[in-house]
Amino acid sequence: MKIDLYASCWNEGDMLPFFFLHYDKLVQRYIIYDDASTDNSQEILRLNPKVELRPMPPYSDPDSRLRSQLALQETYWRESRGIADWVIVTDIDEHLYHPDIYHYLAQCRAQGVTIIPALGYQMLSEQFPEHKTLLCHSLTRGACDAAYSKLNIFSPNEIDAVNYSPGRHTAAPTGRVVLPARDELLLLHYRYLDFERLRKRHTQVFTTRQRKTDIAMGFGFHYSWSSEHLREVWNLIASRLVDISQPDLRPWESHEWPPWWRLASIRRRRSIPVVLHSLISRLKKWKRGIQI
Repeated sequence: MKIDLYASCWNEGDMLPFFFLHYDKLVQRYIIYDDASTDNSQEILRLNPKVELRPMPPYSDPDSRLRSQLALQETYWRESRGIADWVIVTDIDEHLYHPDIYHYLAQCRAQGVTIIPALGYQMLSEQFPEHKTLLCHSLTRGACDAAYSKLNIFSPNEIDAVNYSPGRHTAAPTGRVVLPARDELLLLHYRYLDFERLRKRHTQVFTTRQRKTDIAMGFGFHYSWSSEHLREVWNLIASRLVDISQPDLRPWESHEWPPWWRLASIRRRRSIPVVLHSLISRLKKWKRGIQI
């Protein structure tokens, strides 16, 4: 079974060691588009023999970084058709997790599954891990976040188009779309590591990388948060942390999960855009006006 991974990178030198530690045993080829990183990201990327490092192409929409990135994400994975069994489209701080992910993916492939949505968790730590093993083996507490449940892995040979929205928070895939019988895959988002680190990164992205259309349309709105609002969101996540390493963790066993899990629409496995629209609309009410 061959798996290709596609991602873009900008100043991810601190996260890349964890990223490779997590994915190296699963992925045969990384295709990474570096968007003019100014830290040691490119040096780290070149050290991994599995990486094909490419420069980010000129923005297709000069007024929108996110729309330009979205256009690339909609097409770059197609070069894996006829080559890979699965493609992962992800960010450097997103880790797909299953206790036995290789066997799980092989099983899904044997059952004819072509897309695997992942339940999103916002992982949080007051300190950035000092040793690379900490992130994968010790930092296991996260808060379920339906708005971060994404389609990060699918078959390039069966899916014609993914039709992501900006940020890949929704998708409307076309082609032979077959979901697994139940949700087992998690998406662990390691954004909330060290409050001051995150605050500085948000400020840098908002002041140097967001384009006028991104700002006008609210794409990447979290980059504009004040320190006070970021702390409010941080504390909200911290209040909802659960240990995702628990082997018997189920949504109905924890009050931390939002109420959309029991929806009949999910049990019937309706199309992913309908399900995600329902999840996000209900989550907005559940969060009582606080955006994560």
